[in-house]
Amino acid sequence: MRPGRAICQGLAAMALALAGTAAADPAAEWVDTLTGHRVIRISREAGTASLYFHQNSYTPEGDKMVVSVPGGISVVDLKTWEVTPLVRQNGAILLFTGRKTRTAYYQRRGPDGGSWAIFAVDIDSGKVRKIAEVDRGFIGSINADETLLLGQWAENDKPLQPGAKPADNSRFGQAQYAANWPDGRPMTYAEAKEVRLNERLEAKIPMEIFTIDVKTGARKLVTASTDWLNHVQFSPSDPQQILYCHEGPWHKVDRIWTIRADGSDKRLVHNRTMNMEIAGHEFFSPDGKTIWYDLQTPRGEVFWLAGYDLASGKRRWYNVERNEWSVHFNQAPGRAQFSGDGGDSEMVAHAPDGKYLYLFTPRDIPDVAGIHAPGAENLIAPGTLDAEKLVDMRKHDYRLEPNMTFTPDGKWIVFRANFEGANHVYAVEVAKRR
Repeated sequence: MRPGRAICQGLAAMALALAGTAAADPAAEWVDTLTGHRVIRISREAGTASLYFHQNSYTPEGDKMVVSVPGGISVVDLKTWEVTPLVRQNGAILLFTGRKTRTAYYQRRGPDGGSWAIFAVDIDSGKVRKIAEVDRGFIGSINADETLLLGQWAENDKPLQPGAKPADNSRFGQAQYAANWPDGRPMTYAEAKEVRLNERLEAKIPMEIFTIDVKTGARKLVTASTDWLNHVQFSPSDPQQILYCHEGPWHKVDRIWTIRADGSDKRLVHNRTMNMEIAGHEFFSPDGKTIWYDLQTPRGEVFWLAGYDLASGKRRWYNVERNEWSVHFNQAPGRAQFSGDGGDSEMVAHAPDGKYLYLFTPRDIPDVAGIHAPGAENLIAPGTLDAEKLVDMRKHDYRLEPNMTFTPDGKWIVFRANFEGANHVYAVEVAKRR
């Protein structure tokens, strides 16, 4: 921490109280002694949160980012790291930013406590307008030209953990799972989570994925099922392309699906070829042309970052070492590198030393001596990932997922962490300091 930071905080708080303006408290920064990369604590308030790893939080020009803060939403200047209030309103839930306009979208509960009101706020002026009412379900994405909202609805949304209360999840922002084996022995957190996911899947609750027209408010059904539909996301480039999943224990479900906004061309992206094979945490490449996902053949033993080209159907798999397996992966804007947020020893990889943030550089495996096998162009193209550690996360509790995202210029990676005790938002510089 920089010297005098506590004094700066006190003076900034006094100025905020007297003038009603944004705090000018400088971001704390240091060089990670293990990795040599510079880390900045962006957030000024404990409990600040960045968005989920596949949600866009940046302006189209790449100069600003939005984050959730206690009591509302704030904007981060990506050059100065200054944090300024955007929406001061309890109950405002940040959703995402637009890819076409400098707009952040958020939702609030309606007066009836059941419906949601969707709002758009100009990131520069702070001007707010209401754009939609959602009486059933909630919104998860907006398309590339910002004309359609994408949401999901379930007939019954009971808690995954029986008896859970909202306060139970307040520290980490994740459900606190618990379950026992038949003989009464407690399961690990990861095992209990699988049990609760399976119970939700087997409940066969009717669900829908739907769109809402931003101009007219018209709601249209995309697809319906009694399978558990989740992880809905629009392509960053194709306004009609949707990616979603069938949620549940990954070794049991056919998880990754695409569909067009009009409900046509529904496709399963990955077919299982062995028992206990799993695939998930799918996301689009920055150009929207490829779907990337965590693949394990079988679960917990052999790890891949797998890619599927939407136009050609060609596949590319990069092998991942056990300690470098990550809860979520992401791809840099130039598509030359990936990030990975590691994981603790209780997670699926059971990595003995995996609590780091990583930068991955892919390396293709070429044909030996340039000799090509017949039909090789139709086979999976293999490769490996060269890993570099970015941040030491050994003091981090992974019940709070880091959810790494590259800044639009590719120079920084933003993430969540609690290694200082409270939940904060940080950035790590991709270039090494030493």
